[in-house]
Amino acid sequence: MDSRAYHLLGDLGLGGLFVGSVIEALGAPFPGGLMLVLAGVLISNGCLNYAGALALSVVGFNLGATAAYFIGRTVGEPFFSRFEKLFRIDGQKLDRARDWLEQSAAAFILVGRFVPMASNLTPYLAGMSRLSPARFLFYNSIFAVIWANFNLALGYYFSRSWQLVMRFTETHLPYIAGAALALYLAAALLIRRKYKI
Repeated sequence: MDSRAYHLLGDLGLGGLFVGSVIEALGAPFPGGLMLVLAGVLISNGCLNYAGALALSVVGFNLGATAAYFIGRTVGEPFFSRFEKLFRIDGQKLDRARDWLEQSAAAFILVGRFVPMASNLTPYLAGMSRLSPARFLFYNSIFAVIWANFNLALGYYFSRSWQLVMRFTETHLPYIAGAALALYLAAALLIRRKYKI
């Protein structure tokens, strides 16, 4: 965990947390989860308010995801077709995503966030599928609350042993990264096989 990022978030406060959550939900390559973990540490130190951080994270995430949903709804498939190579999504994958969404919108939105390459595109694909905005916002809000609470709590509860964790991470980083990558790929493979995406 970068101490510069920690101090920057401390300077930006809840406004920075809100903007970061919007960027994360839009699917941009941004470490939104890490930002919330750092916010949890700041909450433990009395620098941020938990209720405010949670509320603004959820609102920001929903705002960004809703914007992405409406981009997918208005621009739609021609946009993805034009940039097919960039997104690595062809017509067959889009059709499978639509089928999955029709079977279970909840699973698509909640589980789709954990599927590589699909996670950042989930709100766009939901918009393209013509899922109603109300249903999308409902399921996305559930995910946002779980995501924000988990990461804030992680930072909060581990903040007292932060220096110990930092030292351990620095000396064992390759092993931790390798184990995390292996778990992530295994989970992604199981999800892809189950839902055939």
